[in-house]
Amino acid sequence: MANRPIIMFNRVSADGYFSAPDGGLDWATPDDDIDKEATEALPGADTIILGRKTYDMFEAFWPHALDDSGEARDPHHAGRKSPAMRAMAVWINEATKLVFSKSKKEVTWPNTKIIPELDPREVEKLKKEPGKAMMIFGSGSIVKQLTEHGLIDEYHFVVSPLILGDGRSLVTGLKKSAKLELFETKKYKSGTVLLRYRHGK
Repeated sequence: MANRPIIMFNRVSADGYFSAPDGGLDWATPDDDIDKEATEALPGADTIILGRKTYDMFEAFWPHALDDSGEARDPHHAGRKSPAMRAMAVWINEATKLVFSKSKKEVTWPNTKIIPELDPREVEKLKKEPGKAMMIFGSGSIVKQLTEHGLIDEYHFVVSPLILGDGRSLVTGLKKSAKLELFETKKYKSGTVLLRYRHGK
């Protein structure tokens, strides 16, 4: 595995959508255990890879999530707050954020860098540099491009026990299928299931 693996983490519905048609995320099933485990794993990563749309959503939400001491709002459920969400907010604000975008020219969120083109060779270099894992949240177009070049090391799907019926698929238009190797499954009290895959050989 690379010095700095790229790990995709996304919540998806049982029928494979990662957002509602309007981009909404409030359908995801809340689960305190998943939130707690996710925050406990954060020290193993130091960078977030984002597409422009996901970056804009993150920038509009996470810097303000620290306004309440002790807790922070859950982006998936209005009114729901927890210490785990605050830990997530602290990490996201402090992490290096790499935004792949041709249209975005400047940002004000600290620790953010705009990269106009997704060059697979440059991503390979990033993976060989000293540092911790790089995470991808949302960012379907980036997931697609990195998948096509075999650059994502792990795919973590948090599957909600819900059929949306319509929405945005995480990966569409791949030139060829990508084989994955399942290495962990975990079921939670909420009915949510975590599926963790490695990039297949």
